[in-house]
Amino acid sequence: MPQNNNEDARNIELIECVRARLVRYIQVVPVLDHITSLGRDIRDQIVTKARHFGDQEATRLLLDFIVKGPRESGWFEEFVRALKDSHCTQAAAYLSEERPTPSLEAACDYYEQLLIVLFPELVTKISPKETADVCREKGICNDEDVTVINLVTDQQGDRQGSRELLNRIIRKQGWFSKFLDVLHNMGQNGLANYLTGANTDENAESSGNRMTADGADDSSVAFEVVVRNHEPGNHDVKCENNLAETSFGGSSAVSDLDTSASELNFSTEIESNESDEQEDTSTSRASPVPEITLRNYQMEVAKPALLGKNIIICLPTGSGKTRVAVYITREHLRKRRENGQLSKAIVLVNKVPLVEQHYRREFYPFLKDRYQVTKISGDSQLKISFSKVVQQNDVVICTAQILENSLIQASEDEEEGVQLSDFSLIIIDECHHTQKDAVYNNIMIRYIKQKRLNNRNKKTQKAEVPLPQILGLTASPGVGGAKNRKKAEEHILRICANLDAYNIMTVQENADQLRKQVKDPYKEVKISDEKKKNPFGDKIKEIMGKIEEYSMLYATSEHGSQSYEQWVIQTDKTAAKEEKRKEHVCAEHLRKYNDALQINDTIRMTDSLLHLSKFYEEETKRKTLLNEGSAKVAPLNIDETDRFLIDLFYDNIKELTAIAENPNYENENLNTLRSSLLEEFTRNRQARGIIFTKTRQSAVALNQWISDNDKFTEVGIRSSYLIGAGHNSDFKPMTQNEQKQVIHKFSTGELNLLIATSVAEEGLDIKECNIVIRYGLVTNEIAMVQARGRARADDSSYVLVAPSSSGAIERDSVNEYKEEMMHKAIAKVQKMERADYFEKTEEFQIQSIMEKKVKIKKATIKVYQSQPSLVTFHCKKCSKQVCCGTDIQVIATAHHVNISQKFKTLYSKGANKTLQEKFADYQINGDIICKACGKTWGTMMVHKGIEVPCLQISNFVVKYDDKKMTKDTYNKWSELPIKFPVFKYALSDSDEDYV
Repeated sequence: MPQNNNEDARNIELIECVRARLVRYIQVVPVLDHITSLGRDIRDQIVTKARHFGDQEATRLLLDFIVKGPRESGWFEEFVRALKDSHCTQAAAYLSEERPTPSLEAACDYYEQLLIVLFPELVTKISPKETADVCREKGICNDEDVTVINLVTDQQGDRQGSRELLNRIIRKQGWFSKFLDVLHNMGQNGLANYLTGANTDENAESSGNRMTADGADDSSVAFEVVVRNHEPGNHDVKCENNLAETSFGGSSAVSDLDTSASELNFSTEIESNESDEQEDTSTSRASPVPEITLRNYQMEVAKPALLGKNIIICLPTGSGKTRVAVYITREHLRKRRENGQLSKAIVLVNKVPLVEQHYRREFYPFLKDRYQVTKISGDSQLKISFSKVVQQNDVVICTAQILENSLIQASEDEEEGVQLSDFSLIIIDECHHTQKDAVYNNIMIRYIKQKRLNNRNKKTQKAEVPLPQILGLTASPGVGGAKNRKKAEEHILRICANLDAYNIMTVQENADQLRKQVKDPYKEVKISDEKKKNPFGDKIKEIMGKIEEYSMLYATSEHGSQSYEQWVIQTDKTAAKEEKRKEHVCAEHLRKYNDALQINDTIRMTDSLLHLSKFYEEETKRKTLLNEGSAKVAPLNIDETDRFLIDLFYDNIKELTAIAENPNYENENLNTLRSSLLEEFTRNRQARGIIFTKTRQSAVALNQWISDNDKFTEVGIRSSYLIGAGHNSDFKPMTQNEQKQVIHKFSTGELNLLIATSVAEEGLDIKECNIVIRYGLVTNEIAMVQARGRARADDSSYVLVAPSSSGAIERDSVNEYKEEMMHKAIAKVQKMERADYFEKTEEFQIQSIMEKKVKIKKATIKVYQSQPSLVTFHCKKCSKQVCCGTDIQVIATAHHVNISQKFKTLYSKGANKTLQEKFADYQINGDIICKACGKTWGTMMVHKGIEVPCLQISNFVVKYDDKKMTKDTYNKWSELPIKFPVFKYALSDSDEDYV
């Protein structure tokens, strides 16, 4: 008998009324276990939706089926009971007779927002497994919750486990007070006090742990937003639907372990200070605003900017460039606001970590009392219009690419994006990058074009578009490869022209004060003795000779040199295009052996051998394929060349291992480095140092070498590596959070030695060091100045360690000469007659605009000269045709995928632990490998729940269907003159294996 119609209607109305809250709090798969009235097909649909799109989408589908009907008698009571039995008590409360009051609801929202703000702190300090057990004792986790949390932690690490834990406990009624008890029980009193507001914002600010989400700079329009000082009473309960969408993403079920991190929005932040209306009520909690007092040398370089001029401030590392910029910003905003003019500043940086650093350490602390300050990063998943963020804040700190994307958007649609005229001040950090095709320069070319148009409009009395003031910051503009002073002066003038600078400012009147503030370190060059015997290197060269003889490839360059590497890369490309499989494969292996020689010259023999062993281990794995539905391993087609190369390595591995373990043949560079470190840290137990090295591999290997050496421990050395966040298939990067944690530990003294790649050279605020060592690494004069500037402590030293034959000593001398030439060039430009200066910079500006026009025209012609149907892709190793251009689609303008069924039959899936990472909108799960020859073609990625093969163009030969049947190889997809369609995926019966 059907349920009473009126009661039925009231229950449906109730569900619709609180739908947003139900969507927010229901964990759908466990709930389904307790609902018997739903048909099998409906249940399967909901489970599939949960697996691929998360709990929120699946809950919406469940509610749609309930509302649409048909419904059995007692359906509502069963639904409420199912919520309670599956421990979704928060959701069940909204369907009970005593529903949460608006004040209780607002308080609950406030607690959840606190979790969002404190997520970076929580996720690094709680142990998910232990915390889950205590939460179970307190009744905010059940057995299934604990099982899933443990499983996620085991498979994806503590951070994902913590996300899963927090995402589950907020679904339980009364979770907040119980969670505080859990934190107290586990000794996390600091976190508990922080959650209850016992700590002041000042303490929170100084903790330095509010970090952005992991990952590389994604320049899409997804931005970080953090809620600060959000009071329960100020919450607008009517905005339920929006809050439900932006607060916490859907949790994954047990089977949903590959859900992308985009569904767990704990990483989303909007960081912004209180509005003027809130200031009075929050003064007691807010940290005081420190006063900015510039030193005389800082005020000297700031003066023209305070008068509204476009300038470049050139100050050495550690002299307070950014503090000067903050002072200029504050004065700029104050004066323009008093005059009723537009007052809005944007700070542009070229590295994601600098967004957080400039916000937390400089702009927010000094401007928060009067101005709205926000930081924006492409790491987060909360889709907020950049133009809205700009409208709502006085100071915006972001990566330059975000502004560039918004400017492009505005040029395509006037109602979207932002214009340069929306700002009154643009600050460009590390402005020496404003040249050629850099993002900074693309932004400034727009500026210069508009300025020239304004000049024409002024003559014809037409309306002018207001343009912002420009402030550039740099420690060293460099000389741009110039070999003489005239070319160096030209480079400085080009940088000034590109930034439309009135002048480049350096300290002159107060130079003595600057020298006292920033002391040059003592420089020392340590030449390592050449190895008297190098049997490991000799053996590698012997193997390379056998490969060259076998393939009849003979180089004129010395093994282990840069020129040999260039030769082998070109040989590889030529052989691939000419379908010479033997030569192509041998060239690939020769490159690996050449890498091994370079590693042997830099770090340990064991590291070099490990590099080769990993390569041949992967090669061997690719030669076997696991039959579907069978545990038997079937060998792939291994031809004579593969067999020769694999056997050659394994025939010599025993001898190589024996040599590598012999300490008599250790790298002399390491002996020199060891003596430098022991000398410094023995003399000064409070010392801090940085070792700069060329590659990520050498940074990690050097850190391991230090950890393995007891003598370093005895003198108190505590080291860690610091490498880039860019994604490289050969070596796993650090995440942004991992970088920040290492830098934080270094600043607090928990670590006292960093082994870093170039990521630490520029911009990052790293504690002053007593010793900076460039370990065989010499690049250009800018990098030299930046690295030397890290040695800022009293009595500090700057050491170059290199073998005499490396050429590093000579290149370092050249860099010193170029640095001196740069200072003279800057002085010459500063002394130019103003008319000559402006004439020359205008000439360079016109030249820059014309070059950009030509490039755009060529690029447009290039992109559209070929259609996808005109090309085919062939395996670089076996030359087998893999797919046609029409099979390729593009995700997020970057990832080129092929989901055709025919393509699926040509590859197998392989594991690659360095690639099993989660990013903003996608997850990488390993390699895709040619079934015919074992060549890696790309990676298998999960995009929004859909598994798709992503191709790397460097692994293919591209053939054009033209009269000449042209063949070519490319390193990047952007080099291929074809525009592929945007990825659109419509699920069909034949596509089931992709999801």
